[in-house]
Amino acid sequence: MELGPVGTYIRDKLERAFQPQMLDVIDESHLHAGHAGSHPDGESHFRVKIVSAAFAGKSRVDSHRMVNDVLAQELKSRVHALAIQAAAP
Repeated sequence: MELGPVGTYIRDKLERAFQPQMLDVIDESHLHAGHAGSHPDGESHFRVKIVSAAFAGKSRVDSHRMVNDVLAQELKSRVHALAIQAAAP
């Protein structure tokens, strides 16, 4: 599935912030259609898989906080749910 403007913006922000070796942003909004927080146009539920040296020595909670901090504005507005799989190389 191709990313829309929100997913593309998320991907670009994460690339700039973490210079990841691997990054996959997946729009899972279609799985949540009609649920609380879903947006009629989609792009409200995402899964992020990211591998970056920035996460080296960090706990899973700290890595998730780092991603959430970068995407804080999106999480306050359009994005209802964000599943994160973050790891160091």
